[in-house]
Amino acid sequence: MDKKIRLMVQGLTNSQVQSGAYALILSESGPRRLPVIVGVSEAQSIAIALEELTPPRPLTHDLFVGLIQSFKLFLSEVFIYKFEEGVFYSELIFSDGTNEVRIDSRTSDAVAIALRVNCPIYTLESIMQQCGVVIDEGAVENETPVLSKDLNPEEIHDPEKLREWLNMLQRGELEERMQKAIGEENYESAKIYRDELNRRDQFGDIQ
Repeated sequence: MDKKIRLMVQGLTNSQVQSGAYALILSESGPRRLPVIVGVSEAQSIAIALEELTPPRPLTHDLFVGLIQSFKLFLSEVFIYKFEEGVFYSELIFSDGTNEVRIDSRTSDAVAIALRVNCPIYTLESIMQQCGVVIDEGAVENETPVLSKDLNPEEIHDPEKLREWLNMLQRGELEERMQKAIGEENYESAKIYRDELNRRDQFGDIQ
């Protein structure tokens, strides 16, 4: 029987396969990682949940969570149950205390919702064998994350990656980070945040 494996969300990084996309890295308790390609908007939503940020207006995933909570539904599990022709298939498993309902979902949406309600994420051993990669721990330690609470923008030396990283931050988060950088006399980071805010003032927040 194919064993179920619980996964944790390790983070996001730039996709090496698809330009303009991100790789969502899911990890088991061992050395294997499961990379899932996600779009920019989904990556932004996942990053906001990982950072425990509150957007000024609810995103689609926030709206969905508010809806299910209003109807007293419980998301018990996200299950990545199939990989076919380059696509991961997932389902949301809901319960009202008596009945169980399974709803098909894109994996990126399922993870974004799971993070918001602290729901466990599972996949199958066969999928990990087929799609999982073993990451050298030394390489992981030296890898620069795309989005992290402790990351400073001057640590990102690739201008394109810096542009993508800034695009994932909400205006309020940019302002908070700029003020914090000024308070810490980290003027290099403050200038990067200020320049991004000025760019959005000039061209709008559409990124």
